[in-house]
Amino acid sequence: MDALADLDHRIADCRACPRLVDWREEVARTKRAAFADWTYWGRPVPGFGPPDARLLIVGLAPAAHGGNRTGRMFTGDRSGDVLYQALYDVGLASRPTSVTADDGLELYGVRVTSPVHCAPPANKPTPGERDACRPWLSQELRLLRPTLRAVVVLGAFGWQAALPVFAEAGWSVPRPRPAFGHGTRVPLDGLDLFGCYHVSQRNTFTGRLTPAMLRDVLRTAAESAGLPCVNGATGPS
Repeated sequence: MDALADLDHRIADCRACPRLVDWREEVARTKRAAFADWTYWGRPVPGFGPPDARLLIVGLAPAAHGGNRTGRMFTGDRSGDVLYQALYDVGLASRPTSVTADDGLELYGVRVTSPVHCAPPANKPTPGERDACRPWLSQELRLLRPTLRAVVVLGAFGWQAALPVFAEAGWSVPRPRPAFGHGTRVPLDGLDLFGCYHVSQRNTFTGRLTPAMLRDVLRTAAESAGLPCVNGATGPS
């Protein structure tokens, strides 16, 4: 627990990528009008969830006015609204919303992280920025390995970024590396890796990813991880 907390603190202090540092701090200064009275976090956003998580959810990067504002993964934006509602629906979260870092939300056996910890311009980190951030995810995976049994990766970028990190952290990743797809399931050494469309507004507003689709992936991953979850239809379709 202390090692993971220490890692989170070191992530939050990282200034390795000048473009991302400038962007996240500029957003924190100028803000969005709706959040003019907020003091933005404006730093790298560490993972969120218990240190003995059995299920890990890997996103892309914090949102400029979501995680970069609140200091917690998928918190304060519409993508997070979709994700945490689904986690609550299947019994993996204590509440259906994630509004601030101190709102009392708890995740049950689940941790949320990303391959890039700073909000990038246009939500698009460069390959160099992704690679510079890779050691953080590698260290996080090593610390979680004793309990980790399943991983849900949201989106193709996260999938491409995560697969080499699993190899670095000691898991045997198939060659050629498996392609991303919604519902893809790849067994690693004692770990099941699942693909899921990202909870971006582009996907959720167009119906490419529905709440029911997301719940199905989360339930399957939770069962693979040995976590109790709510079965059957819950919430909107």
